[in-house]
Amino acid sequence: MSKKLKIGAMSLFIAIALGISGCSSQSDQNISNDTTILRFSHFWPSTGALHTDLFEPWAKKIEEDSEGRLKVEIYPSSTLSKADSTYDSTVKGIVDIGVQVQGYESGRFPLTEITQLPGLSSSAVQLSCMLQTLYDDGIISSEYEDTYPLFMMASGSGAFHTIDKPIRTPEDLRGMRIRRPSEIAGNIIEAAGGTPVGLPAPELYTSLQRGVIDGMSFPWDATGSFRLIELVNTHTTMPLYGSALLVTMNKEKYESLPDDLKKVIDDNSGAQMARTAGNLFDSEDAKIMAIAKARGDTMINIPDPLNDPAWKNILEPEIQKYLNDVEAIGLDSQTVYRKAKEASAACKT
Repeated sequence: MSKKLKIGAMSLFIAIALGISGCSSQSDQNISNDTTILRFSHFWPSTGALHTDLFEPWAKKIEEDSEGRLKVEIYPSSTLSKADSTYDSTVKGIVDIGVQVQGYESGRFPLTEITQLPGLSSSAVQLSCMLQTLYDDGIISSEYEDTYPLFMMASGSGAFHTIDKPIRTPEDLRGMRIRRPSEIAGNIIEAAGGTPVGLPAPELYTSLQRGVIDGMSFPWDATGSFRLIELVNTHTTMPLYGSALLVTMNKEKYESLPDDLKKVIDDNSGAQMARTAGNLFDSEDAKIMAIAKARGDTMINIPDPLNDPAWKNILEPEIQKYLNDVEAIGLDSQTVYRKAKEASAACKT
């Protein structure tokens, strides 16, 4: 190729490259101008039902309702924020929307945790409804003033899951290292003679494998989502506690949206989403329990522990102790407990 042709070809290449670059920049600029990206952090795996059947459809609905002006980018498996610090990450704007298990931050949400006391709920739908009702009625809303809560949700009743060790009475927990989901559940485990161990859900599989813990207090659905059903074969189900959860948004990010996009967010929040989430949790509970039964696992059911002589003497003092501890820091725990009972009755399905 002659020198003139080489120069001409090089000039054409540069012109094309610059043209492509210019088009790409313009396209990126258009996306940036027209679309607000919302980074959404949660700790379930991308294969879990909460990701595929709740969060992904919710994100798609937000995008559709906003005609593409809002886009929710989902970060599963704690890739954007740790499971036990997502609320703080949302407050600080590290994430725009996050899911927090309130029990992971001991002492941060003391009024909300009253809803997790034994005997108040027996299903995820019931506890999700209770939480949303108490939030909407202003009973627990003061605990969330540094974010913009979208909806409350909750897992079904927790269960004890162990390997070859049935838990029928509190005495069976003696000497065992059991993962605790919240301060309340941890106090009950300790009162029974066990050792409560605080671990976020994503760390449980390896901890169980390595013998760091002997078992866990964990909802049925999450036992499937985090593949723990592969390791455990003995299960005790009872309404010992339910895990409260919150989906919340960075307040400044929400306030920065125009009113019509705020309405899109609000229209896809609240009691409707609490109910949808609760139904999914309960459905997954039933599915994972059926797998355990079909496999021949040991299944123990204690439907009313507050009226079970073996458990009553452990549970009642711990309930009162928690209420007293919350009252000691200047909060009206008795009123919240009474309101929680009223919401429990109204939300029972």
